[in-house]
Parts: sequence; C-alpha cells; structure tokens
Amino acid sequence: MPSEKVLEAKKAQVAEVADLLKAAQTGVIVDYRGLTVEEDTDLRAKLRSANVKYFVMKNTLLLRAAKEVGLDALEEVLHGPTAIAVSSEDAVAPAKVIADFAKGNDKLEIKSGFMDGAVMTLDEIKTLASTPSFETLIAKMMGSLNSPISSLARTLQAIVDGGKEIADLVAEKAGEASEAAPAEEAKAEEAPAEETAPAEETKTEEAPAEEAAPAEEAKAEEAPAEEAKDEAPAEEEKTDAE
Repeated sequence: MPSEKVLEAKKAQVAEVADLLKAAQTGVIVDYRGLTVEEDTDLRAKLRSANVKYFVMKNTLLLRAAKEVGLDALEEVLHGPTAIAVSSEDAVAPAKVIADFAKGNDKLEIKSGFMDGAVMTLDEIKTLASTPSFETLIAKMMGSLNSPISSLARTLQAIVDGGKEIADLVAEKAGEASEAAPAEEAKAEEAPAEETAPAEETKTEEAPAEEAAPAEEAKAEEAPAEEAKDEAPAEEEKTDAE
C-alpha cells in the first residue's frame, strides 16, 4: 500500500494536471510507443517552440484529473503509454504540431483530444490540425486590411498628382498672362498720341480774345461825361436869360 507521502504527491500531481486541463484551450493525447529518444526529443522541441506543454503521465492519474474537469469521455482512450500536449494560448498548435510530426513518423499515434472542455473525435482533431496557425491567421487578416489601405493610398496619390497638374496648369496660365501684360501696357502708352486733348487746350487758350466785357464797361463809364457836357450849356443859357 502506498505511503501517505506518496499519496499526497499523487494528489498534488493530479491537482496540477487538472489545473492545466482546465486552463487549456485544446489538448491532444497520443501514444508515443516506438519513438526513439532522438525522435521524442525532436517532438518535444517542436512543441516547446509553439508554447505547448507536453508530458507523460500514468493513465490512472490522468483519468482522475480529466474527471475533475468534466472530461470523463477520455477514459476510453487512456490505455497503453500516454502523453498529452496542451496549450492555453493557441488552440491550433497542439493538434498541428502533433499531426505534422505524425506525417513523418507513423509510430506516433493520436488517440484523442479535447477543446474548450469537450472531447473531440479524430476527424475533428485532423480538421483542427489543418487550420492555419494563429500567426498565419494574423498575417492573413493584416493582408486583408492592407488591401483597402493600399487602394486608399493609390486614390490619395492620384488626387495629389491631379492637384499637381492643376497647379502646373494655373502656373502656366499665370505665366501667359504675365507675358501678355507688357504688350497691353505698350498699347496703352501709344494711346495718348491719338487723343485730341491738345486741340481742346488750344481752343481754351483762345477764349480770352473773345472777352469784350472790359471795353464795354469802359464805354459805359464815358457816357455820363458826354451827357454832362451837353447839359452844361443849357444851364449857362438859363443863367444869362435871367
């Protein structure tokens, strides 16, 4: 009968695995029988690089942990050498790495798996394994987002180029207007030669010759003197008669 210390160690191990199963998005259970040490090391390295936890565990202990998280259906496959690969970060990674490795090594047998607390069939695991990885999905999504951005960039560039053409056209028209301006100014400078303003000024200068008002006034002033001269003898005659 196992000692109390051994039992406590097994309980701790079961609790630890139960926590891993509960936190895992997916898990794949395999039979690793027949793998060489070198092949097993290669598989572990591939799983580690994908942030997948991989460990070998006794079926009895793994079953206890599975039952604690509601994965009782795994009991059907928990026989023979058993290893399990789980990931809490990437739902595709465990199935993809295991399936890719099994293609080149038929000694590795996929027994079962689970996803989000539900046991999967072998066909479901194969389908999951064929799904692009998280990084690939991100790359595809970024590519799809980049496509409309590229179209927008091309549209904006076309607008910029069109604006440049318009600016060049305006500058060209402005240059033509500037060249035409001196010709207009030269034409404007020649215009005074055709004006008749000097003739009007000549006519204005002749106007004083027509003014006769002072002479008439002078004549009017002389008239009283003559009248006085005519009246004077009459007065004298009247005196003599008295």
